[in-house]
Amino acid sequence: MASRLKSQPSRDPVPAAPVAPADTLSALYAQALACHQAGQFAEAIARYRRILALKPDLSEIHNNMGLALAELSRLDAAVESYRRAIELKPDNPQTLCNWGTALAQLERFDEAEAKFRRAIALDPGCAGAYNNLGLSLKERGRLAEATSAAEQAIRLAPKNPSYYEHLGAVRSFVPGDRHVAALEALADDPASLRTVERMHLHFALAKAYDDIGRPQAAFPQWLAANALKRRQIAYDEAATLGRMDRTRALFRADFVASRQGCGARSPLPVFIVGMPRSGTTLIEQILASHPEVCGAGELTLFEEAADAVREALPGAPPGPEMVAAMSRDHLRAVGARYLDKLAQRAPGAARITDKLPGNFIFTGLIHLAMPDATIIHAVRDPLDTCLSCFCVHFTKGQPHTYDLAELGRYYRHYRALMAHWRRALPAQRVMDVHYEQLVGDLEGQARRIIAHCGLAWDARCLDFHRTERPVRTASAAQVRQPIYASSVGRWRPYRDFLGPLIGELEAA
Repeated sequence: MASRLKSQPSRDPVPAAPVAPADTLSALYAQALACHQAGQFAEAIARYRRILALKPDLSEIHNNMGLALAELSRLDAAVESYRRAIELKPDNPQTLCNWGTALAQLERFDEAEAKFRRAIALDPGCAGAYNNLGLSLKERGRLAEATSAAEQAIRLAPKNPSYYEHLGAVRSFVPGDRHVAALEALADDPASLRTVERMHLHFALAKAYDDIGRPQAAFPQWLAANALKRRQIAYDEAATLGRMDRTRALFRADFVASRQGCGARSPLPVFIVGMPRSGTTLIEQILASHPEVCGAGELTLFEEAADAVREALPGAPPGPEMVAAMSRDHLRAVGARYLDKLAQRAPGAARITDKLPGNFIFTGLIHLAMPDATIIHAVRDPLDTCLSCFCVHFTKGQPHTYDLAELGRYYRHYRALMAHWRRALPAQRVMDVHYEQLVGDLEGQARRIIAHCGLAWDARCLDFHRTERPVRTASAAQVRQPIYASSVGRWRPYRDFLGPLIGELEAA
């Protein structure tokens, strides 16, 4: 995933209320903010609700409720909270900006753009509104407008490193770029920046130095950025790698053979799996350029469907072991539930892509639950893949990508699992698409992809960069360009820095 639309909890003081003592409201508000800032969003919501029960006309609390709901991915509820906040305080640019953020996450882009532009009209100095507008425009492929909005955010807040990072996601830095000089000036005074700001600064400077051909300057910046990010996140490596190992142990060829053929039948889904930064977005964009295909992006529907069925199995364990407790009817139910949710994304489409790379771990279960689903595996040179992951500041997930050794171990386990699927599943069940072959022979590989999906060839797939659709990944800008091969062998200028990664990739 690419850079995330930003919003922050309002810190406006809660007005005194005649329905309850002011100190009661103040205490609840302090508790709610403490929970919110600690990431305890459910607890924050409970306290916001108590405040609103006492005094329901506090716009700031409805705004903060929306932010907490959005953090829990309850976006429809968040939108309603923002709507109520604006009803109470119509000219609040911060709430309008937050509302736009939630609408953009729901892919209601026209509504989101209207909210951002309204916020800007109310407060032309609102840098955050320009930043969020730019991020939304980038996802829609309106790169010139996105660049302009990012530039305006920087003009209004030149000491905010995240805005430079977002600018670098929509255009390349060039030698003599004034923004590079501005970033270097910020780097000369690190004490003036908070930890998260320094992280954004390092990511932005790394991108800038990489763009202008200074790899020896770029990689230390990536090392610093990733080290700061790694300290902010929790990553249980043993559990993550163990899950892949246990999946291989469970899904033996005989286990799969004894259960296959019982799933829900439909050719609708096309799963595109693999590592992030391996070409999954490019493959989806090619497919989405076909008139019979809807590119739905990165969906979490399959894991949700499997979890819903597992909940109907008393005592069934989480993780891959749950499949052993599933009957043939349960497997069919997983597929049917997924297909029902997927079809709602694009009624009438012949195929709908699900481009969540991490679905590679569910490949065996996908095969059992939906034997007619298409599965495409994006493959790219391991060093190019891992370097590209290390260079991206993901918005969420991917906790294994911020340390070179951890990244190498993750890739090694992923590679072993994909090799296992080739042995355990029927021949040709999963089609590998190599990034290097795709950029070297676009038409040949695109025809192969379309044929694998059971569709007739359409030449519009070769003009994938002209296809207008939301793209919400780190490759949002790249897939708006014609095919290029400059990313092949990207790791070579950075060879001297990649020892920990290379060591893990080559480990037995």
